[in-house]
Amino acid sequence: MSKSDIPESEKDDNPTTNQSWGGRFNEPVDAFVARFTASVLFDQRLAQQDIQGSIAHAKMLEQAGVLSSSELAAICDGLQQIAAEIAGGSFDWSVALEDVHMNIEAALTDRIGVVGKKLHTGRSRNDQVATDIRLWLRDQIDSIQPLLTKLQQGIIELAASEAETIMPGFTHLQTAQPVTFGHHLLAWNEMLERDFGRLLDCRKRLNQSPLGAAALAGTTYPINREFTAAQLNFDKPTENSLDSVSDRDFAIEFCAFASMLMTHMSRMSEELVLWTSAQFQFIDLPDRFCTGSSIMPQKKNPDVPELVRGKTGRVNGHLIALLTLMKSQPLAYNKDNQEDKEPLFDAVDTVADCLRAFGDMIPAIRANSESMFEAARRGFSTATDLADYLVGKGIPFRDSHEIVGKSVAYGVDQGKDLSEMSLAELQQFSDQIEEDVFEILSLEGSVAARNHIGGTAPQQVRAAAQRALALLKTRN
Repeated sequence: MSKSDIPESEKDDNPTTNQSWGGRFNEPVDAFVARFTASVLFDQRLAQQDIQGSIAHAKMLEQAGVLSSSELAAICDGLQQIAAEIAGGSFDWSVALEDVHMNIEAALTDRIGVVGKKLHTGRSRNDQVATDIRLWLRDQIDSIQPLLTKLQQGIIELAASEAETIMPGFTHLQTAQPVTFGHHLLAWNEMLERDFGRLLDCRKRLNQSPLGAAALAGTTYPINREFTAAQLNFDKPTENSLDSVSDRDFAIEFCAFASMLMTHMSRMSEELVLWTSAQFQFIDLPDRFCTGSSIMPQKKNPDVPELVRGKTGRVNGHLIALLTLMKSQPLAYNKDNQEDKEPLFDAVDTVADCLRAFGDMIPAIRANSESMFEAARRGFSTATDLADYLVGKGIPFRDSHEIVGKSVAYGVDQGKDLSEMSLAELQQFSDQIEEDVFEILSLEGSVAARNHIGGTAPQQVRAAAQRALALLKTRN
């Protein structure tokens, strides 16, 4: 139905203004206040979900006898035309119409006349926006899941290929014990696996439909909330109308997930930045993920991990913003809630971009195994192995600890690693030390000895990588 086909009696008398609430007002809203309170410049991102929810609501109204079948057809046809215009970039957004909801409703009424005004029967913008945000965030979570899985797959496959590459393991950023690069990478994957679980938990809790809660108390119309929930693929309707329109836990929970994920990626970034430095030289990043200096021609800067590290603060800020936004709000809806969208939108965008960057970059890492091995040889990284060896000879661990400490002090003075000392030198500190000690003082022997689930032995790393990949396959 076109505008020209609508009888004069059914045309909107004032389609260009958004005074859906203006009946009790005696003067127009101040121009600045109209701009200040409008949200359409950012909440238009919810347009497709708003139309999706409106179509489900209209179908329910037809089922309830509020709309005729022809009215339903006109509404659905009009909304689908508007959806196509929005997707194509030709829709004319108006700040005067405040938000995404009234822009779409006004456009619908302009197309199909008074029938368009019937769409809002039995709902409020309060339950409408609560529904839209849940639908939008659910779609975003479904898009983020494969990005996170791709990053994990890249990490796991790199770990499997580097299962025997020895590097120093650190505590306090000091050489502690030798580990394998593959084992270290799988530690990253464990962090991300927990993050994936948190993302799924968030999706599960948000997947309830607020539609039908209306402004705050429900509606007197014979609505069917189970029907609209099913139409929108929600698990069920929300239980309480007051909570339905004012709840933003799901947005906060997503930002909490995002902050944790970004914190983990920031820790990875810090290590990548260190490892690419001339002081470490553990890895090399492809040029396409780095930049140079405008003045120092030798520089190759790891900009991608540095930027991910920096963006972590931005996402953490969004979590605090939402927590602060909600902390003093009485039930039910308040205008404060308009401020929930921009932090959430940016958190989603930032997480998705960082996952895309890391998902492409991590598999392209090239390990400098020689530098890693040489670094592991420094710092007496097999000292604990020597202590364990002495315990195996019947010496109490605390006594073994003291013996090895003296051996290390001697090595520092002589400029020798434990593995570089002669048997006679080691026996100065304990006559229990024998020729077989050199098997456990080698880096290869040290990592191979940690041959248990969760250990750094190469065969355990390969087995752990296989289990991790198998777990990823269950997500498909």
